[in-house]
Amino acid sequence: MNAERASSDEAVLARTRAWLEKAVIGLNLCPFAKAVYVKQQVRWVVSQARHVDDLLEELDRELDLLVQTPAEQIDTTLIVHPTLFADFLDFNDFLDLADRVLEEHGLEGVIQIASFHPQFQFEGTEPEDMGNYSNRAPYATLHLLREDSVERAVDGLADPDAIYQDNIRTLEKLGPEGWKKLGL
Repeated sequence: MNAERASSDEAVLARTRAWLEKAVIGLNLCPFAKAVYVKQQVRWVVSQARHVDDLLEELDRELDLLVQTPAEQIDTTLIVHPTLFADFLDFNDFLDLADRVLEEHGLEGVIQIASFHPQFQFEGTEPEDMGNYSNRAPYATLHLLREDSVERAVDGLADPDAIYQDNIRTLEKLGPEGWKKLGL
């Protein structure tokens, strides 16, 4: 890896970590994130794939690595791509392919893929609805989660379904100006 790319990757990671720390953990958008982050069980991958096929191959390798590595070492993986998916709809279409890779590996019910994007938009919402910000990250990101880890975390909550509604309330209270103040 050349020095320019390493510097670029470091900048992408720094911005993504800031988002995780300030938004995901700081606003408690995911009550499970802090534990794996503090224990350093998050694998960070900055993808420089130039084509969707290259990214799918990278996803193949990361899925294999995640299932072959004990959760105590890597509980979850974030694959961050800073340039391939400028358009959210293109990224959203790619997620169907990512789910097929999961099926090909026989990992349905073992691993799930969550998605984040700078223009993330839930179906039936307006682009600037604050609820969309729960899935907005600085770059297109695939989050590979172990189902058993998610189940253990959810079992510890009185009402796991309340997370989504709590996130909307938190983000609406924060508002667009509050989000901007996070520096994300």
